[in-house]
Order: sequence, then C-alpha cells, then structure tokens
Amino acid sequence: MNLKVRLAVMNFLEFAAWGAYLTCMGRFLGNIGFSTEIGWFYSMQGIVSIFMPAIIGIVADRWIQAQRLLGICHLLAGFFMIATGWYGYTHGAESNFATIFTLYSLSIAFYMPTIALANSVAYNALTQAGMDTVKDFPPIRVWGTVGFILMMWFVDLMGFQDNQNQFLASGVVSLILFVYSFTLPACPIKRTDEKKSLGEALGLRAFTLFKQKEMAIFFVFSLLLGVCLQISNGYANPFIASFGAVAEYANTFGVQHANILISLSQISETVCILLIPFFMKRFGIKNVMLIAMFGWVFRFGFFGMGNPGSGVWLFVLSMIVYGVAFDFFNISGSLFVESRTDESIRSSAQGLFMLMTNGIGASLGTLGAQAIINSYTHGEVVNGNFYTIGDWTTCWFIFAGYALVLGLAFSVIFKPEKK
Repeated sequence: MNLKVRLAVMNFLEFAAWGAYLTCMGRFLGNIGFSTEIGWFYSMQGIVSIFMPAIIGIVADRWIQAQRLLGICHLLAGFFMIATGWYGYTHGAESNFATIFTLYSLSIAFYMPTIALANSVAYNALTQAGMDTVKDFPPIRVWGTVGFILMMWFVDLMGFQDNQNQFLASGVVSLILFVYSFTLPACPIKRTDEKKSLGEALGLRAFTLFKQKEMAIFFVFSLLLGVCLQISNGYANPFIASFGAVAEYANTFGVQHANILISLSQISETVCILLIPFFMKRFGIKNVMLIAMFGWVFRFGFFGMGNPGSGVWLFVLSMIVYGVAFDFFNISGSLFVESRTDESIRSSAQGLFMLMTNGIGASLGTLGAQAIINSYTHGEVVNGNFYTIGDWTTCWFIFAGYALVLGLAFSVIFKPEKK
C-alpha cells in the first residue's frame, strides 16, 4: 500500500477514536445523573496533557519505537474506554461518579499522548522515504479531521449521542489502530550518551522564556484564551438538545441530529486552515490572533441568540466562525513561538504553548464553564427524556463577554516587536 495512504489511514483512525465522544459525552453524562459534573471530564483531557505526552515522548525517544508505543497506548486507551462504556451500560443511572470518572481518565491518559506519537510516526516515515514533510504531511493529516467528522456522524445516525455506545465505538477504533500500528514503518530509537536532567527532558527549560516581557505576556494570554477551547465541545450538544423540551423545536433537525450540526465546526476548521497564509500575509501575526479572539465572541454570541428553528442560521454561523476562532490563534501562536525562540528550546517552547492553551487554560475553562452553567441551568426529565434546561442564553453571553474583554486587553497590552 502507498505510504501516504497508510499514514492517512493511521490519522483517520487516530482522530475517529476521539470524535466518537468528544462533542456528545455531555449528553450521556446528563442522562446518568452527572449533568453538573461534565466539566470535570473535559478538564481531565487538559490535566493529563500537562504531563503524559512528555513522559510517553521520553519513552519513545529512549526505549520503545514510536509506532509500537502508539499501538500500546491505543490498546490501553481502548481497553479503558470500553470499560467506561460497559460500566455505563450495566449501571446506567446508578453509576458511581468515582468509578466511571477513573475509567475514563485512565483511557484519555493513554490516548492524549498518541496525537504527538502519530505525528512522530508520520514525520519519520516521510523523512525516511525522502519526502518533504512540510509539503506532504498536511494532506495526510487532514484525513484525521475527516475521521473525526465521519465518526461524529456515525455516532449521531446510530443513536449513540446520549448513551454509552459512543465510548464503546471509540474503544473499538482504538483497538483497530492498536493492530494497525504494527504494520507502520519502524521509528528508530535515539541512542545517545548525552545526559539530560529530568527538567530538560520534560521541556521545562522553556519556562525561562517568562523572563522576556513579550513572551511572558504572550503565554499568559495563551492560557487565558485556552479557557475558551473546550467550552463548546463540552456543552454545545447538551445545549442544542435542551430545545427538545420545547414542543416547537422538539422535531427540528438540530435537536434530532445535534452532532451533525456541530460537525460543521470541524468542517470549518479544515477550510480555515487554508486561509491562514493569506491572513498572516495581509494582516500580520498580532491581528490574526485578535481575529481569533473576537471569533470566540461570535462563536458564543451566536449560540446565545440562536435556536434550532427559525434561528438555526445563527447556530450555523457559530459553527462557521469556530474554524477562525480555533485555528487562527493555535497556528499563528505556534508560528509566533517558532519565530521568537532559540532553536535549542524551540520544541520545548511549542510544548509550553500547548500546555498553556490546551492544558492549563482548557482545564480551567471547562471547570469555570461548569460553575456558570450549573448556576443558570438544571436537569429535568420532560416527556421521558433528560434535558439540561434553564437560562443558557446568559451563559453563552458571559462566555462571549469574557472573550471580548480578553480581545480588547490583548490589543492594548500585547505589542510584539516587528521582526
């Protein structure tokens, strides 16, 4: 099989395993009585991302080939994800929070490092084949987004959005990738006599960048913007589904197929990546970051104003603008780090950027969102179905207001030197 096709299949499976539950897990948790605890499940993704990718990366560098470690991690992630689904199936509304949360946490602790491992496997294979990673990797990586979207549709159309089968589907995909990973090109282990401290191995040298005012401000704002990243992943589906409690909206497409509607966000994300070079060249790196911040204002604001009936076009606009909000800061921020750091700590600095946004920021954001949503909504059974109902509009406007204040502050405070 062609190498690019093999790597595309790897990426497809890698992100399909995530797409099975990421946008609809909140629905299931609400159904078994944990509607007020959704934020903990999403924050755990950020918490394990703080340390697990670095630890697994060290193992891949020194002891176990990356493609084999990718398979081992997916074996464990798949096992614990299936265990999560099985526990939810056998216990339902009698589920114990500590048990299901522990099983889920163990699964994602092994899943999150596989994103970086899959990249390493692809880069290594392309390099060994004499290909250009900058040119050849993006068309391969896009199949990961395709896998994520198609799995969202599969879970939606199979009726898994509000039950434990989404976890079972994710676990099965991980086990398939476990088997498939052993057919991938071997990644050499780096044999070196160079002695590194644990801090250096974990990339902690990058924290010295906080001594530079410009970089310190950038990383602080990265953390603050990271607060926005997982809010809609955790709560958009329960929010849209809540309209099912209103007779006027109960049979609308959005309520019946919330996951398919939300998948427009991932489609937008794919398209917006292609727009970044034009915007970077036309407006500069700071303005592209600002566009992303104000993109979050519209992402949340459109949710607050829309409904799945006559106002569904506002939901669609929210999905479209998500691509700008998510991609523009993540990629322009990564390019900023690349251009402003020394080569010796550049990889560590990129890791620090991810730590601040997808680690600490996203974890704090989901827990903060949980507190706000718990204050304005409540769980209720209507016509035999569970819904999280209440003043969702105020919640979305609070999130939009936060993003607006953040964008205005960033425009005034962050003044990068022109290079």
